[in-house]
Amino acid sequence: MQKTSDLHVVETRPLPTPAQLLAELPKSEAQAEFITAARREIQKLIFTDDRRFLLIVGPCSIHDVEAGRDYARRLAALAAEVRDRVMIVMRVYFEKPRTTVGWKGLVMDPHLDGSHDIAGGLRLGRAFLREVLDLGLPTATEFLDPITPQYIADLVCWGAIGARTTESQTHRQLASGLSMPIGFKNGTDGGLQVAINAIKAASQPQTFLGIGLDGAAAAVRTSGNRDCHIVLRGGSKGPNFSAAHIAETEALLLKSGLPASILVDASHDNSSKKPELQPDVVRALLGQIQGGNRSIMGAMIESNLGAGNQAFPQPKSALRYGVSITDGCIDWETTERLVRDLHAGMAARFA
Repeated sequence: MQKTSDLHVVETRPLPTPAQLLAELPKSEAQAEFITAARREIQKLIFTDDRRFLLIVGPCSIHDVEAGRDYARRLAALAAEVRDRVMIVMRVYFEKPRTTVGWKGLVMDPHLDGSHDIAGGLRLGRAFLREVLDLGLPTATEFLDPITPQYIADLVCWGAIGARTTESQTHRQLASGLSMPIGFKNGTDGGLQVAINAIKAASQPQTFLGIGLDGAAAAVRTSGNRDCHIVLRGGSKGPNFSAAHIAETEALLLKSGLPASILVDASHDNSSKKPELQPDVVRALLGQIQGGNRSIMGAMIESNLGAGNQAFPQPKSALRYGVSITDGCIDWETTERLVRDLHAGMAARFA
């Protein structure tokens, strides 16, 4: 018989089931309690009158877990210092969407050599999340592949759906079943309506194709996730964090029956893809807060040990320690200074 399927499939590698990986690398009771408390705290920051600032900060992506550990230890100490006015959540991003081709993240290619050891990547990612949690840092990640959450989502405190996937029905359905607050980014063109539609869709019960913990295909039914919010990241028409843009977003959210609660991504088009401009974005938001704005509840920053980024692929031995191989970041010294400035400036909201 003529073959009509898998004509372009070279290999199919079995993976451990989610249940197997969760049993191999279980979360502790202390971690479970911390995750639950952190999710509740983030939810309050987003949707109630908790006046603290939610700061989601860390490397664009984790490619070197040793450098990631180094960064996490520094961030944990800083988070403890500012926690009365700023809640810090660490970016622990393992999956990277690509416009065409490129390195797709630690889960997909953990050895940075094109071997695509996904089983190894899932183990490495799950182990790293546990380490970050043990430092007392809540975790944040972007959910890209709809199967990955079954392996790691129980260790994530806040999640993002990116600009490329906010309009995706698959990701809206996925978000409806996730157990943590989710931020939907506006579209790559800067359009807000796609994110608002996504928030409304994800808040409703959904049924979709997925896998169970046993790895078998399943029809997944959800009750809806009401802890979803918008993330402004700019777009092809430019930044969207000015007072006028914030007011426009507030109006659209309220018109749609959604809380006027806004998180701003200081990277991407909001900084014209120049990482060194991210502090200017955060300080502009702080100025609006000091002027009385109550809808801006947080920001995202791409930050690493070293500034900028470096070309990849190249030999691992040639990579500079603590420097991103995806989007450019601000360095640790700049991050530390910015967080302390933010903490001092937030006093206005508590006056």
